[in-house]
Amino acid sequence: MAIKADHITRSFGDNIVINGFTHEFADGSFTCIMGKSGSGKTTLMNLLMGIIPPDGGTISGSDVRMSAVFQENRLCENLTVISNLRLVLGRKPDRAQLEAELDAVGLSGCADKPVHELSGGMKRRTALVRALLAEYDVLFLDEPFKGLDETTKLTVMEYCKKKTAGRTVILITHDRTEAEFFGCEIIMTDPAD
Repeated sequence: MAIKADHITRSFGDNIVINGFTHEFADGSFTCIMGKSGSGKTTLMNLLMGIIPPDGGTISGSDVRMSAVFQENRLCENLTVISNLRLVLGRKPDRAQLEAELDAVGLSGCADKPVHELSGGMKRRTALVRALLAEYDVLFLDEPFKGLDETTKLTVMEYCKKKTAGRTVILITHDRTEAEFFGCEIIMTDPAD
């Protein structure tokens, strides 16, 4: 198992957000966490990543290498696109390879632009490419395709599917068509949904 959650719980004040969640995320699995807004999807991701601790239960797999796209892009706004990509690479990357990755998601000619000059959708794609270039055992994607028009979204989803083949991925989405596209195992955070 890449990550195993055993009866984890998490509350914020009197609000129980995660109650007894148990699941084993196998190596090479692609899992979609779905549910209504406010049903605890992002909280669950933060628990699994070790960003916040559970109130109860256990999570194993903290020794795995993780990469993520968060709901916020978390880019260095004053750096260029290509400099943001280089932040996750331990080796000196080949510029042509990085430009090819950007081209694949429709960011041709953007490598040397400061991030603060990009549109929201361009920033989103930069954040996704950066996460995919990092060395990871488990990739977490929290609404990674939000803000993209339908044509761009399909291109980016195809890129993501190709880059994550055989890898362990946990995708948070409210969009069932995304889950169907990736052929995910679906976990509902809101069973009534």
